[in-house]
Amino acid sequence: MMKLIRQITTTEKTPMDDRIRTGGICTSELSNLPPLRNVKWRGFGGCLNEAGIAALDMLPPSLRNSILDDLFLPERMGLNFCRLPIGANDYALEWYSCDETSEDYSLRDFSIARDKHFVLRYAEEALARNPNIEFFASPWSPPSWMKEPARYCGGHIRSTPEVLSAYARYLMKWLRAYEEEGIHVSILLPQNEWASDNIYPTCLWTGEMMREFIAKYLGPALETSGLTTELWLGTINGTGTLGGPGSRYNEYTNIVLDDPEAFRHIRGVAYQWEGKAALRPSVESYPELEYMQSENECGDGSNSWEYANYVFELMRLYITGGVCAYCYWNAVLPKGGESSWGWKQNSMITTERGTAHREYEYYIFYHAAGFVRRGAQVLRLSGRMSGNAFGFINPDGTHVIVIQNPFPYEKSISYEGASCTLMPRSVTTLLFSDTTEAPFSQS
Repeated sequence: MMKLIRQITTTEKTPMDDRIRTGGICTSELSNLPPLRNVKWRGFGGCLNEAGIAALDMLPPSLRNSILDDLFLPERMGLNFCRLPIGANDYALEWYSCDETSEDYSLRDFSIARDKHFVLRYAEEALARNPNIEFFASPWSPPSWMKEPARYCGGHIRSTPEVLSAYARYLMKWLRAYEEEGIHVSILLPQNEWASDNIYPTCLWTGEMMREFIAKYLGPALETSGLTTELWLGTINGTGTLGGPGSRYNEYTNIVLDDPEAFRHIRGVAYQWEGKAALRPSVESYPELEYMQSENECGDGSNSWEYANYVFELMRLYITGGVCAYCYWNAVLPKGGESSWGWKQNSMITTERGTAHREYEYYIFYHAAGFVRRGAQVLRLSGRMSGNAFGFINPDGTHVIVIQNPFPYEKSISYEGASCTLMPRSVTTLLFSDTTEAPFSQS
C-alpha cells in the first residue's frame, strides 16, 4: 500500500499550495497497468534562445541570478534536457549563421563568436547550476548561401553533393566548437520543422532529401567525427505551413526510417506542434527508437490560465504517448513575448522594467519538472481520471502523479490505496511512497 507524502496544488488564484487534502467520498481510482514499452525518462527542459538571455540581462543581478537558480538548480525546477539553436531561430535577436560567406565550401570563415555573447553564455549559466544538463541542438536554417533562393527565410536546401557535404561538415564544426567550450551536445537534429515555410529562419526539406542527407552525408560525417553525439530525426511538425491532409508520418518520418542506410544512423525521433499526430504510429512501428517532444506549443503572449491547462494536456499527450523527454519553448521573455519577426508567444517567466513575473505555465511545468527525476520509469495509468493524468516512478521509488481536475467541483481520487481530494479546476502533483519515511529527494 502506498502512502501519500505530499500534495502540491495550483489553481488560477493560488500556485503551488503544498498541503494534503483528505476527505470526500472517493469516486475515481487510479491504478497502474503493465507498460506497453519501457520508457526511461531523460528530462524536462527549455530552449536557450537569444531573446531569453537578453531579457535576463536587463534585470538587476540578484533577480537575474534568482531566476536562473529557479529554472536550473536541481533542488528547484531542475531543467536538465535543454535545446540549443544552431544559428538564428525565430527568437534570435536577428538573423545570423556561423558562416555567411557565399560559396565558402571549405568553411574557412566558420565562427561561433556571436554565440559566446548569447546562446553559449546561456548554456554556461545553466550548466553552472546543474552540471548534469543534457543538451540537444538543431538549426532553423542553413547558411543562406546553401539554400534556394539564397535567403534565411523559406526556400529549400540546395541538394547538390557539394552543398550537402559542406552542410554536414558545418554541423560537425558547430558540435566540435561547442565541445571545445565545454558544452557537450548529446543529440543532433538536422532541421527544425522541415515542413515549415515562414518569414523567420526556416528551410524546407522533403522526406527524400532528408533521407539522402542522412544516409550519404550527415550520418557518415557524425560516425567518423569521434563525437559521441546521437543523431535523431526531426524536428517534425507534421503539416506545418505546407497544408494538406494527414500527419505527414509517411512523408517525413517513415520515408526516412524505412531506408536501411539512413535508419542505421538514427537513434530517435523528435516531434512538435502538428507532429504529435505522427507520434503514435512512429512508436508502434519503431519501438526500438527513443522519442522526444522538442518544442512546447507557445500561445500568443497572453499567458492565460486556459492556455496553461492546454500545456498540461500537451504534456500528458506526449508523455503517455511514448516520449522520453519534454522541452518547453522560451523559459524567459519580455512581457508580451514579441519576437524579432513580430509575433507574440508565451513564456514561463516574463520581465518588464527590471521586474520579473512567474506566469501560470511556470507552475504547470514545475508540477512535473520539479519532481520527476532522470531515469524515472513512465507509468501507464488506468481509471476514470487517467485521461487527465500522467505518472512516473522515480529511481528512489517515489511515485509522482500529475493530475488535472477540469471540473468546477472537488474530485476525490485514490491511488494504490491512498486517497485525497483535488481542488476544482486545478493541476496537482501527488507524491507517493511505500515507506514510512518519505524517500523523495530533490537531488
